[in-house]
Amino acid sequence: MPHYKYQGAQVSCVFKYVLFVFNIIFWLAGAGLLAITFWAWNEKGVLNIQSITDLNGFDPVWVVLVVGLLTFILGFTGCIGALRENICLLKSFSLIIGTIFTVELAAGILAFVFQDWVKQKVQNSIQENIGAYRNDIDLQNLIDAVQKYMQCCGAADPNDWNNNIYFNCSVENTSRERCGVPFSCCLPDPAQNVVNTQCGYDIRSKSKEQLEDSQKIFIKGCVQAFEDWLPRNIYLVAGTFLVIAFLQMFSIYLARSLISDIKAIKAGWRY
Repeated sequence: MPHYKYQGAQVSCVFKYVLFVFNIIFWLAGAGLLAITFWAWNEKGVLNIQSITDLNGFDPVWVVLVVGLLTFILGFTGCIGALRENICLLKSFSLIIGTIFTVELAAGILAFVFQDWVKQKVQNSIQENIGAYRNDIDLQNLIDAVQKYMQCCGAADPNDWNNNIYFNCSVENTSRERCGVPFSCCLPDPAQNVVNTQCGYDIRSKSKEQLEDSQKIFIKGCVQAFEDWLPRNIYLVAGTFLVIAFLQMFSIYLARSLISDIKAIKAGWRY
């Protein structure tokens, strides 16, 4: 009876080039986010560590930097690892994604278990950053965007704007915005084509009852607004997390499959 020998182990071209294309998109996206980071800091005139750390409040550019750096590193290791069939880079790619997935899962579980603690921390963070509203244009735009989208004002209520030196109601405050709120707290007026940036002036000098009756600004705090928004959009949020988790697991599967194929070839398996 004749005996046949042939090389059966080979790298899957489908897995290899799907992982390559998938990661080159991430690599370019990461490079783009890093470019946006340095452009934003350049626009604010802060391009050294000392001036960056001197910024008051939370700088949203840091989020772009961290996401961009992680995306760039992932894209690089996955793209080059797949193209060059490098086991070390592919293992690093799998390890990074696995770590990110574990952190996401742990953060979600902890946030669910310690809801009250998380709520309090978020509320305190928003109140602290309200104080730096005028100090950083990116933070200002972020707060305005959240308040307009969530239709809210402040962390717990509009009086949180007392934490800002321009909006507080103290006698020492000589700002024209004294006892007011930013324009993003105002209810939109369909009759106005141009945004009235002065709509919140002196609005908090009224009593709470007058403030609610005036119907000129959002009364609900942003923390409560988010709690009300979440149940209405739970399927969207859950679907987003499931898609992200699937992409992460699929990427790990592709990388591990390539590693197995490469090891099989190097071992000289025969069938």
